[in-house]
Amino acid sequence: MGEKLERDDVCRVPENIHFPAEEENVLRAWRAANIFAKCSQLSKGRPKYTFYDGPPFATGLPHYGHILAGTIKDIVTRYAYQQGYHVDRRFGWDCHGLPVEFEIDKLLGIRGPEDVAKMGIRAYNAECRKIVMRYADEWENVVTRVGRWIDFRNDYKTLYPWYMESIWWIFKQLYDKGLVYQGVKVMPYSTACTTSLSNFEANQNYKEVVDPCVVVALEAVSLSNTYFLVWTTTPWTLPSNFACCVHPTMIYVKVRDLKSDRVFILAESRLSYVYKSDAEYELKERLAGQSLKGLHYKPLFPYFVKRGTEVKAFRVLVDEYVTEDSGTGIVHNAPYFGEDDYRVCLAAGLITKSSEVICPVDDAGRFTKEASDFEGQYVKDADKQIMGALKASGNLVSSGQVKHSYPFCWRSDTPLIYKAVPSWFVRVEHMSKNLLSSSSQTYWVPDFVKEKRFGNWLKEARDWAISRNRYWGTPIPIWRSPNGDETIVVGSIKQLAELSGVQVEDLHRESIDHIEIPSVVPGNPPLRRIAPVFDCWFESGSMPFAQQHFPFENEKDFMSNFPADFIAEGIDQTRGWFYTLLVISTALFNKAPFKNLIASGLVLAADGQKMSKRKKNYPDPMEVVNKYGADALRLYLINSPVVRAESLRFKEEGVRDIIKDVFLPWYNAYRFLLQNVARYEKEDLQGKGQYVYERDRHLKNMDQASVIDVWILSFKESLLEFFAKEMKMYRLYTVVPKLTKFIDQLTNWYVRLNRRRIKGELGAEQCIQSLDTLYDVLYTMVQMMAPFTPYLTEYIFQRLVLFQPPGSLEHTDSVHYQIMPVSQSKFIRSDIERSVSLMQSVVELGRVMRDRRTLPVKYPVSEIIVIHKDLEVLEAIKSLENFILSELNVRKLTLSSEKEKYGVSLRAEPDHKTLGQRLKGNFKAVMGAIKALSDGEIQRQLAQGYFNIMDQRIELEEVRVIYCTSEQVGSHFEAHSDNDILVLLDMTPNEELLEEGLAREVINRVQKLKKKAQLIPTDPVLIFHELDTSAAKNEGHDTQAQLKKILTSYADMIKTAIKSEFAPYSVEKSAKKRLIISEVVDLKGIPFKLTICSLDDLQLPNLPYLNVTLAEDLKPRFGNGNKASLFLQHNVSKEFISLADLRSELELIFGLYGINFNVYVIEQKNVSELVTIDKNVNGKLLVLARSADTVKNGAYEVSPAPYSKFVNQSSGSAFFSENPTGYSLI
Repeated sequence: MGEKLERDDVCRVPENIHFPAEEENVLRAWRAANIFAKCSQLSKGRPKYTFYDGPPFATGLPHYGHILAGTIKDIVTRYAYQQGYHVDRRFGWDCHGLPVEFEIDKLLGIRGPEDVAKMGIRAYNAECRKIVMRYADEWENVVTRVGRWIDFRNDYKTLYPWYMESIWWIFKQLYDKGLVYQGVKVMPYSTACTTSLSNFEANQNYKEVVDPCVVVALEAVSLSNTYFLVWTTTPWTLPSNFACCVHPTMIYVKVRDLKSDRVFILAESRLSYVYKSDAEYELKERLAGQSLKGLHYKPLFPYFVKRGTEVKAFRVLVDEYVTEDSGTGIVHNAPYFGEDDYRVCLAAGLITKSSEVICPVDDAGRFTKEASDFEGQYVKDADKQIMGALKASGNLVSSGQVKHSYPFCWRSDTPLIYKAVPSWFVRVEHMSKNLLSSSSQTYWVPDFVKEKRFGNWLKEARDWAISRNRYWGTPIPIWRSPNGDETIVVGSIKQLAELSGVQVEDLHRESIDHIEIPSVVPGNPPLRRIAPVFDCWFESGSMPFAQQHFPFENEKDFMSNFPADFIAEGIDQTRGWFYTLLVISTALFNKAPFKNLIASGLVLAADGQKMSKRKKNYPDPMEVVNKYGADALRLYLINSPVVRAESLRFKEEGVRDIIKDVFLPWYNAYRFLLQNVARYEKEDLQGKGQYVYERDRHLKNMDQASVIDVWILSFKESLLEFFAKEMKMYRLYTVVPKLTKFIDQLTNWYVRLNRRRIKGELGAEQCIQSLDTLYDVLYTMVQMMAPFTPYLTEYIFQRLVLFQPPGSLEHTDSVHYQIMPVSQSKFIRSDIERSVSLMQSVVELGRVMRDRRTLPVKYPVSEIIVIHKDLEVLEAIKSLENFILSELNVRKLTLSSEKEKYGVSLRAEPDHKTLGQRLKGNFKAVMGAIKALSDGEIQRQLAQGYFNIMDQRIELEEVRVIYCTSEQVGSHFEAHSDNDILVLLDMTPNEELLEEGLAREVINRVQKLKKKAQLIPTDPVLIFHELDTSAAKNEGHDTQAQLKKILTSYADMIKTAIKSEFAPYSVEKSAKKRLIISEVVDLKGIPFKLTICSLDDLQLPNLPYLNVTLAEDLKPRFGNGNKASLFLQHNVSKEFISLADLRSELELIFGLYGINFNVYVIEQKNVSELVTIDKNVNGKLLVLARSADTVKNGAYEVSPAPYSKFVNQSSGSAFFSENPTGYSLI
């Protein structure tokens, strides 16, 4: 894959890694070697794992929701491949419908159907076709960059004729089953997009808005001076009023309005809404709503009086949908502008399903001439004029505003209205039981989405309006005669040709609207296609069949792999794509189209608001990828609440923390392995062999292996077992935390506890065993993490695989070709995992206590005491004593089951902030009771897992348990517990322990400087040390003396730890060696100079030389460097140059013509003006300055070799290849 890596290339691992850059390298290699395509070729013949990809629109750019869903799909399908399946991964595109048409309407200024008619459907659809794939390239780039393997070449698009033909076939099947009918239905309607929406679309975009609200008086016909008070937030519907409705059992009242002297009828419970005080009205009568049934009132407007008179409209109806929590308790009914209005008026006989629709509003939401006073006005704009008319007629009682939740168009972001729309429907209501039965065959993660949200939706399933009076979509294949007596539903291109004699290649409206089908009745006019197209949800819901051109092609393949094994989308698709898939599949085959489903939650902005381009309240996804890498973004999203269908507040720092907490430790463990492989080959094998991981060698001696090796292998095998079980159940949210914990266990525990073994300090046998273990665990981890972090795993795999025996693995081009290893239970040791867990608890408690006393681990302490009642627990801890002593740098471990022996008692303190907010007024009493708890009471409460204080349940995290030690153990002991194990740490100061701590400080400074110089442990170097005694103040003399002592007495310990010679600084010795790095560090307030040199002798030029630098008061011309080197002798004659020659050369090198400067020589911190040139100034440093004071105040680097690069010649001469330093002369 890409340039072939060699072993020599990988053992010197860079200290730092830029993850995004390495991902780009991996991606280039994948592309160059066609890795994804080969993946599918390699798996041909395997059992199929089928996955359906929900099609997005390419009219907008992908956002975090798309990336999340795509990552989930990628993880599951990669894992399926690892399980031995062949996985077809096809990308799909939703190409029709509102998202496209709305963009064109905005672009071309189209405001309604008449504008489309002017330009023609062919021209309109041509414009739509142009922008369908506007962002297709961006989609492919983003999807590919985030590491998703999906086939864009073999995609499906809902505009492909073969896809549309399958939709025709599906519709014909539904029609032939009697599941299709034409009717009128009040539906959410977008006036901006001039089309109705399905209920699930309308539910996608609710907003809090402020609308007008009015109380209107309807004058009763048979009751003198009596009015029914109705309330509405849609005054624009009042011109279409046809009835009003009351609740049959609600109590209503007649009251005399003292201001107007009119009698009003309204719900008793709503009096306080209409009147501010009882003094504004006089109660006349109380009556049940049922008694008002049938009473007539005078129409508010004259527009539909004739029609109303014919059916006895403008009367009081009764229905239980009326509530008493808003308005007046009497609801105004406009039957074609509200779902309940339509239902109630239909039940009362005021309208029928075939009645002419009372709808004085056109497709763009403007009043028609039927409402002549408001003709041409947009309905929402007409509210004020309508209220004015009602005020003038005396019917307006009051007006105001109400803040409520209202549906907006998900595409145009404009308010929806509810409006009667003639439509074609699929019968769904009668299918409710079948839908629930089909749904029961499916498995959802999380389960509650299926049982609650989806299940409730299916129980209340309504007939589905599948037609749209639009243009850019799959035309509904119904041909009808002008009188409607003849109807033909066409199910294929071939059938259309047979019926019409016209062969077509495209199925869009411009290609088929003109086609006529002759009537079977002689002399009758031909049948023509009806105008509507399919709702795009019908198209996407048909994708399981249409993407395969079923049943026209691939019938056998489709049927053998249906239903799909897996789908995944956001929770917002519960009433969208998930629903339409189920409806169509159940209607066709009476079974669900998928077996397993993951519903993800919403990704919100950091403040909890919806992500908004306008508000710019979230970082661009690709900026995050370019900054941190796709793997980090993927793991952040997957290891979050969204995989449990909860919301995630996206925070960029969360992605950054994945790098810091997961990837860098993982990378460093891999780097540590390869560094020590290099050390093993160089030192233990003495360059005569290479390390190869041999599984048989590794596992045959596991009975005699280190307990920590046994533990990490057991942990790995347990994880493999858990991983397989949870991935089979699609529970990504349980898997990822375990994987990241595994990385933590490997890097922060196994590697830490084994550093000396891995470095070979305990012998070659221990070294090879620990190297094998670390290699095996890292290799398995790469395989497990591959579906989640495809780039980093590929990067590490390509390097680890070089250490496998030749020919032992197949298909090593990619980690993503590898089959997932199966857990081997014989290596699982639960007892050892438990013991190590206890040991970790002890160590972590000890670290906390060290932090409390600000005592670094470098400084040893004398004793740790571990207390637990269970002797088996103590035995388990005892078995890992060496690790505890080493990790905490403690001399002695004592185990006990009696805390009283050490005078330890418990005291409880409440968490003031948490409990104060929760308990409010009760907090003070509860706080006192918590503080008064005795040691025994606290232990009992801890044992039950919570505190019960004054009948209040207090959680453990709401109480701080403090461990107090008595005088019998002294103040030098710290105590801490995790509510299971109690640990005491003796912090008594000790001279010997402090000195060892100082020695470890020295080791730490050396290792840091080695790291800074990018040295690896096997690099042979000399390290010189020098204490600056002159800088020590009076109080530092003791520390200085102590440091001098430990540099001598702990010299062997320091040398062993740093794996290098460590000696006092010698000018003579260091001058002969090549300098690598030199730095003064702080050691307990004393300046401590460390110098690292190569073992190679320092190469000097054949001729004597000088180094030169400019003081601060001089600047080189031409922007060249301020350092240079000069030979003191002429190459040929070997005569020393003169001062004049020197000065001339310096003017030339630094461009100092016409500038006054002096030449000073630095010698053992002394500064003097240069007066002669001879062999005594060889290797000295010259400083050019205007005055000696400037030189004395400066700090200059005296180098043992020339500043500038030089080349020695065999003739005994030499020349500089650069001068000044950094300026090449070659």
